[in-house]
Amino acid sequence: MTTAFDGATRKAQDPAPMLELSGVSKAFGATEVLRDVSLSVEKGEFVAIVGFSGAGKSTLMSLLSGLEKPDAGRALFKGEPIRGPGPERGVVFQNYSLLPWLSAFQNVHLAVEQVFPSWSRSRKREHADRYIGMVGLTYARDRKPAELSGGMRQRVALARALAADPEVLLMDEPLSALDALTRATLQDELERIGRTAGKTIVLVTNDVDEAILLSDRILPLSAGPAASLGPATAVEIARPRERRALNLDPHFRRIRASITAYLLETQRVRRAQSQSSPAFLEPAQAPA
Repeated sequence: MTTAFDGATRKAQDPAPMLELSGVSKAFGATEVLRDVSLSVEKGEFVAIVGFSGAGKSTLMSLLSGLEKPDAGRALFKGEPIRGPGPERGVVFQNYSLLPWLSAFQNVHLAVEQVFPSWSRSRKREHADRYIGMVGLTYARDRKPAELSGGMRQRVALARALAADPEVLLMDEPLSALDALTRATLQDELERIGRTAGKTIVLVTNDVDEAILLSDRILPLSAGPAASLGPATAVEIARPRERRALNLDPHFRRIRASITAYLLETQRVRRAQSQSSPAFLEPAQAPA
């Protein structure tokens, strides 16, 4: 049985973190979205960032992916500045980002062609089909995005990111549009990938239970604006994790209660600030 993440051991093996944010702040116009955010993700670690909708989780992921640059501080990949997107950092965002004129299979196959140009045609097809099957869409492989539901499009986006075999997988609430059964199936698949494939994964979610099920470590993102990361919590629960058994685990219950309490307290503080200063925006609803 695999145990929870041993951060100290991996840090000794890999001195430079796989991903790092150091004192990062980011604003859009007059609105400061993130303030003084610091984050270190080790190779092979599965980190979940949990926060309110609208708190700045997607902005944080855009900084890690290279789609945005920090106004202050540094964003690093393996100790080097992140200057833009790259195939070593696969991204699954909420908005799917599929090419509408290509089928589900073609969207995945295009990523495989870009990342593995030297592979034979048959190997590329087999590889793309494998990941289409992994997300349960073999029957819909030839459908275009307009013929797919929102949940099916998200599954294609996940298959495309996984098929590119990135060193780091960045996921911005990739399962939020899925029905409960499909979401549970893909949660199990992501747990398996994180446990056996050595992938470094960063997931942002507003679902505390999902974060505990999947991750080695959880960081709460305070209510915005000017959101920042709170104290990290190690998920010291042995893998593989069974969701039904988790509900009976006292460590699971303690983590859930602690993170939820932290987030709700940041929401209370922001609400108090918004009442005293109209410039503060009202944060979104509390996470699940």
